[in-house]
Amino acid sequence: MTQSRDSSPDADASGSRIPGFYKLDIAGRRKEIATRAAIDEQEILAAVASGGLDAGTADKLVENVLGTYSLPFGLALNFRINGRDRLVPMVVEEPSVIAAASNAAKMVRAAGGFCAEMVESLMTTQVEVYEVRDPARAVERLESHAAELLALGTRAVPNLVERGGGPRSIDVRDIGQDRVVVHVHVDCRDAMGANLVNSIAEAIGPRVAELSGGTLGLRILTNLCDRRRVRATCRVHAKDLTLAPGPGSEPPRVTPTGAEIVDLIVEASRFAELDPYRAATHNKGIMNGVDAVVLATGNDFRAVEAGAHAYAASSGRYRPLATWRRDGADLVGTLELPLSLGIVGGTLRVHPAARLSLRLLEVTTAGELQEVAASVGLASNLAALRALATEGIQRGHMSLHARSVAAAAGAGDDEVERVAAAIAELGSITLEEAGRQLAKLREER
Repeated sequence: MTQSRDSSPDADASGSRIPGFYKLDIAGRRKEIATRAAIDEQEILAAVASGGLDAGTADKLVENVLGTYSLPFGLALNFRINGRDRLVPMVVEEPSVIAAASNAAKMVRAAGGFCAEMVESLMTTQVEVYEVRDPARAVERLESHAAELLALGTRAVPNLVERGGGPRSIDVRDIGQDRVVVHVHVDCRDAMGANLVNSIAEAIGPRVAELSGGTLGLRILTNLCDRRRVRATCRVHAKDLTLAPGPGSEPPRVTPTGAEIVDLIVEASRFAELDPYRAATHNKGIMNGVDAVVLATGNDFRAVEAGAHAYAASSGRYRPLATWRRDGADLVGTLELPLSLGIVGGTLRVHPAARLSLRLLEVTTAGELQEVAASVGLASNLAALRALATEGIQRGHMSLHARSVAAAAGAGDDEVERVAAAIAELGSITLEEAGRQLAKLREER
C-alpha cells in the first residue's frame, strides 16, 4: 500500500515538495522517491533502467524492431491538484520542461494548488455513409432508430458494460455531398477506449447503412474527443511570481514586480487570443507538459496532440487552449482541452515504466490522470509566459541546455556541471565553446 500524499503543503517527509531534489544524484533521487512512495527501490530501478523496455518485449509491441530508443524519465514536483499532492512522472527530451513545470507548480501551490475536473467523459466514434439519396430522410430515420443502434453497440462491448460503461447517446449529421455521419458517444470508464469505440462502430455500421439507404464508409473513432474534456484552473499571488527561477536558470537582469508580471502575462495571453501564429507556440508550451505525462503513463500522445489542436481550431479560428486574467491582485489561469487517457490496457500492461508512473501518481481513475495532465499543461504554460514576460525564454532554457551541450562535447559525469556552468556564464552555449572549456578543464587537472 502506497502512503497517502494528502499532506500539508510544506511537509518534508511526504508529498510533492522535495527541496533540493535536483541536487541529489540519480541514485539519491531514486532512494528518496522509493521512501516517499513506499515503492521498493529495486522496482524503480528495474522499471526505468535502460528505458525499462528490452528488445524482446519491444519486438512484440511494434514491427521490424532493431532495439529501443530511450528518453529521460523524470519527476515534476510541487504539484497539488484538487487538494492532493502528486509526484508527476514526465518523459521528455527537452531541457527545462520538468524544472519549469515544477517551479510554476510551486507558485500555484502557495495559492492552494490546481483545481481540475472532467467536463464530460465520453469518447466518440464515427460511422460514415455516402451516396445517400435523401440525406434529410436518412437523418430522420437514423435519429428515430437511436435506441436500436445503442442496443447494437451495447451488445458489442459486454465487458465494458459490466464495468459500468457503454454507449450513451447518438448524434446524426448531414455533412454535405450526400454524406451522413453517425456519432456514438461512449463511456469508456478507465480505458482510453480506441478499440472499444471502434468495435461499437463496426457493430452498428451495417444497420446504419441500411437505415440511411447509403453505402457504408469509415467506422473509426475521432481524436477530436470534445465530449471528453478536462478543465484545469489555478490562481497565483502576484508576490509569488517573483520567486527565484528553477535550477539552472539565471535571474533576469531587471526584475519586474509581481503586479507587473501579472499584467505582462495577461498581455501575452491576449496576444495568443488574437494571433493564431502566437497561439500555436502558446499551445505547444502547454503540450510540453501534457505530452510528457501522456508518454510517461503509456498513452498515445499523437492522439492527444491531434485532438488538442483540432479543438483549438474548432471555432473556425485557431485559438489558445489556456487563457490568463487578472483577478484583483492575483493571476488566474484556465485551460480546457479534449483529453482521452487510460489507466488500463494497451502499453500499460507491458511497459514497466508506465506501470511505475501510475503507482507514483496514485491515480485510481482515468479522470484523475486526465486532471493531472491538464494541470501540468497549465503549469508549463505559466512557466513559459512568465519567462517570456521577464527574462526572455532563452536565458533559462539555454542554461539548462548547457548540460546537454557539455555532454555532447565529451564531458564525463564529473565534468558536465563544470563545463555547463562555464559556457552558461560566457553566454556561449555552443559545442565549440564546450569543447574549449572541456580542454581547459582537463589541462588544469
